Amino acid sequence: MGSYQMTFMRYEKKYLLDDSQYNEFIKKTGGRLVPDDYGTTTICNIYFDTPDAQLIRASLDKPVYKEKLRLRSYGKVVKDGPVFLELKKKYQGIVYKRRENMVLSEAEGYLLRHEKPGVDTQILREIDWFLQFYKNIVPAMYIAYDRIAAYDIQEPELRVTFDWNIRFRDQELDLKKGTWGQQILEEGQQLMEIKIPGAMPVWLSGILDQLHIYPISFSKYGRAYRMQSEEKGKEDSKKAEMRQLQCIPDREEKGGRHYA
Repeated sequence: MGSYQMTFMRYEKKYLLDDSQYNEFIKKTGGRLVPDDYGTTTICNIYFDTPDAQLIRASLDKPVYKEKLRLRSYGKVVKDGPVFLELKKKYQGIVYKRRENMVLSEAEGYLLRHEKPGVDTQILREIDWFLQFYKNIVPAMYIAYDRIAAYDIQEPELRVTFDWNIRFRDQELDLKKGTWGQQILEEGQQLMEIKIPGAMPVWLSGILDQLHIYPISFSKYGRAYRMQSEEKGKEDSKKAEMRQLQCIPDREEKGGRHYA
């Protein structure tokens, strides 16, 4: 399990766990799930979208088909460090992920300045089509999180990941600018994802039932976008209130009456 896979077709189920559920799940799956070779990893992403957030707004409506583009690094990245350009699609519950590895400077040149990379692959042609179709794609959100990944020793294609310390920002959208950001989850929560090529194994579904762990609909980018929109709405309301207050004249006396 020591190399990064470049193409995926699988089902992905998400679950929000508290510390107690996480600890019990680890105990009950200890005989089948083992950590991969990477240990705890910090994963950093720049999500790309149109200026009016067309992609994430469409995704939140839960369509049959949706897609997104992101630039990803594993751990701290420098100008010539390795990154992955990922095109992720979901159709009728099946996730298709295609990714191309580059150095950061080349990926930024390709995405931000439309400079052709030094290679020509089928995956890059698919990304080219995506960029041409949506037009004016720009960096929209930075999201980072810490992750532990494990796989089933009997069925290695079954993977389980645990993400915590999920944070986002909508400024300084650059992988070199650090991993700081606003927290998405509450303290003590972690997001578990089960990634499988087909049906859920009986042994695993039994453990989930025992621990009352149920699947949820969850998107890191979607949650960050909603939090960002709520904050912007509050700021706009405060500004509107301030404008109204500024329009109210000072109290003055006229003919024995008070005007305010």
